[in-house]
Amino acid sequence: MPANRNALVRYKTIDNCLQRRNRKWTLEDLMDACSEALYEYEGIDKGVSKRTTQADIQVMRSDKLGYNAPIVVVDKKYYTYEDSTYSITNIPLSQQDLGLLSESVNLLKQFKGFSHFRELESMVQKLEDHVYAQQTASRPVIDFEKNENLKGLEFLDQLYQYIIKRQAIRITYQSFKARSANTFNFHPYLLKEFRNRWFLIGKKKASEDFYNLALDRIIEVAASEVAYCETDFDAEQYFKNVIGVSVSDSLPTEEVLIYVNHKHAPYLLTKPLHHSQKEIKRDHFGVTLSLAVQLNFELEKELLGLGESIQILAPERLKRKIRERLNTASENYQNTLTEKGIKALFKKLQYQGIVVLQQVYSQRAIRNISRQLHRLLGDQLAYRVDLLPLDKVVELLLNKNVNQLIYHRFTDMELVSATYFPYVPTSAYQDWHQSTTIEATKAAQTLVLQIHLCDTSTKNGRQAFLKGSQRQQHSNTDKEVIVKNAITTFQEANKGNVYLFSPLILTKFEAAQNHTTRPVIRLVFAPIY
Repeated sequence: MPANRNALVRYKTIDNCLQRRNRKWTLEDLMDACSEALYEYEGIDKGVSKRTTQADIQVMRSDKLGYNAPIVVVDKKYYTYEDSTYSITNIPLSQQDLGLLSESVNLLKQFKGFSHFRELESMVQKLEDHVYAQQTASRPVIDFEKNENLKGLEFLDQLYQYIIKRQAIRITYQSFKARSANTFNFHPYLLKEFRNRWFLIGKKKASEDFYNLALDRIIEVAASEVAYCETDFDAEQYFKNVIGVSVSDSLPTEEVLIYVNHKHAPYLLTKPLHHSQKEIKRDHFGVTLSLAVQLNFELEKELLGLGESIQILAPERLKRKIRERLNTASENYQNTLTEKGIKALFKKLQYQGIVVLQQVYSQRAIRNISRQLHRLLGDQLAYRVDLLPLDKVVELLLNKNVNQLIYHRFTDMELVSATYFPYVPTSAYQDWHQSTTIEATKAAQTLVLQIHLCDTSTKNGRQAFLKGSQRQQHSNTDKEVIVKNAITTFQEANKGNVYLFSPLILTKFEAAQNHTTRPVIRLVFAPIY
């Protein structure tokens, strides 16, 4: 690099002179041209000495700055370029320069979206094209994490301007859990990136806690007329005790103990999960680490990402939560109905009238269904409760597996009834019976799904089916003959099991030993006529 800006001005001036081949340039001519240029550009009126000009020519001839200028002396007096097309501005970049420029371009490209860099975009593009032209066979050696398709990046600069101008905003936002968008006033304080996703930190009101809003869930942003709520927001202190962006003023900081096996321990020791991470002890099999953090979603995600390499030791509720999520993840692979498996189920259903499925709902899904029912219905329940409206039932109960079952053969099916049996059925259900609410002619295409929300046993009333009895509607006499000659087998169901059966199959419930709960949901799907 040139020692200073004055030297760069002189090099450029000499270069301009030697390109002008319509006149001859003596050393004195070059001295005068450099003196005039320094006065014009830098206000220096001392002039340039003969020795300085000679030194400049020598530097331009050398490889010191990569110029290697072909300056020659004609008739022992006049200076010129031997190559008439040469200029120091046209020299090819060195491989080192190209490498530095390439990585600089990649770095500058990370700032897309901010107006401070908008005026640089065309320059960066030109620079990138030039570097690529020079580097026909080279590849970047630095690759920054980026996601140019991430939604919400178009709001980055707008939100940045509102923050620095201390301007309240009117924001339209829809979280992943919300059914519709919500519009509200917001006081922004910070833009934060976490795992290549941007968040806006601020408050809705001065009296409320801080919120974090994901930019990819923002629909619209505009200035608000409400006065900006000033606050002494310290981002470093605010995020001190968390991993990620989810901070709660009501949650304490807890000590999290994890045991990492010896194979993966080096990864966490060289890249700690959190600045509070400490090594407690180590043995031949692994390392015990501690973190002082709040228990939030991002922490769980980080720990789950470590998979089988770690074990949560404390606190107990985090240990239980991670175990439940891992069990659910495992069930997602076990509870998968294949096309081949569904075909076999319906073939069995055709001949026997009933199939028992153990691969429809995960345990976590069953717990969620039970909680939702308790929230909707409370504790005051009859033996039989009709669940309405049916569209809400569909939303709660029809997961991917159920949808595959119902619409496997009949695309024009609909849910016609949903019944909840929270307790052991009454004596009316303890005799053999068929469902007479459905015409026999339609029964062949009608399906009943019975979802068990708990285990069933002799204590809380098992259910029996007479396989093969679903082919027609039977009179009382027929039922007596069939039952007398059949072997009654009661089915025991585990929590989460689903019975799929024909509505005309003969069935009854066993009397329970005690008055107890035995929550079951029965769904009836029939063809649309």
